[in-house]
Amino acid sequence: MTAGTGTAVGVDIGGTKVAGGLVTGEGVVLRTARRVTPSGSPTETEAAIVAVVEELAGAADGPLAGVGVGAAGWFDRTGDTVLFSPHLAWRNTSLRQDLARRLDLPLWVGNDADAAAWAEYRFGAARGAELALAITLGTGIGGGIVLGGRLMRGAHGVAGEWGHMRVVPDGRLCACGNRGCWEQYASGTALAQAAREVAASSPAAAGRLLERVSGRADALTGEDVAHVAAAGDALARELIAEVGHWLGQGIADLAAVLDPDVVVIGGGVSALGEAVLGPARERLHRTLPGRGFRPGPEVVVAALGPQAGLVGAADLVRQPTAG
Repeated sequence: MTAGTGTAVGVDIGGTKVAGGLVTGEGVVLRTARRVTPSGSPTETEAAIVAVVEELAGAADGPLAGVGVGAAGWFDRTGDTVLFSPHLAWRNTSLRQDLARRLDLPLWVGNDADAAAWAEYRFGAARGAELALAITLGTGIGGGIVLGGRLMRGAHGVAGEWGHMRVVPDGRLCACGNRGCWEQYASGTALAQAAREVAASSPAAAGRLLERVSGRADALTGEDVAHVAAAGDALARELIAEVGHWLGQGIADLAAVLDPDVVVIGGGVSALGEAVLGPARERLHRTLPGRGFRPGPEVVVAALGPQAGLVGAADLVRQPTAG
């Protein structure tokens, strides 16, 4: 089916919730709906998606332009098949075909970080960019590329998985099976891991962090570090700055290959703002190849927050070349 140009539904599927929004052609979210993600069952997850779409369609003033669906995972080039999803039971699953049987609407299906990148290009912090990179910092690191007004999904559909660039040879073991991946040093998980290690080895230095979790070093999270840092704790601020330094190193590596004009930082870790972006920019400027003789990318916080994925997915279904 051919998508229209009016209001569309965008759906963002996470490990715990299926979040949907009724989104105008200008990227404005008129209404939201959500369901719990039944992550162990592809069929039940699809039913949750359909339930969200039907609820939002019932609230629309007229026919929908289509439905866009973004989810964490690797999709093939067409978006027809989910090759693998880390938090859901999709393995070589024909998601778009399955949804098409249940929804008589135009569909876009793809990676959630791609959808968020597109939203920032169309309506957010990357508007007008020739080459924009979006980096989502959460449990891991994902991202998307928009070049010349087109979302670049790669030859096999899995572009932008730069969380698995190896930045430390023989470094920390990653869930992907390799060692030293970027997301092991510059993500929410990395921040929590560093805090636990320091608290276990130097409890006196980590006193304020341990107070927050009743002395249980293994219970520390990135959110705990952020809270204690906001209260002025020097160690917590140092841990956040270290994540920022690794973030800047990875951006420098990406800039050496792709030369973007803007890098948009989203995801939960981006809420730390300048505490993490300041050190990232400093490291970028120190390690960018040819520094002093070439411009580097602007590094900015995402403008659309947690709704970027569903806004982007809704807009991508309206794009005739989005796949």
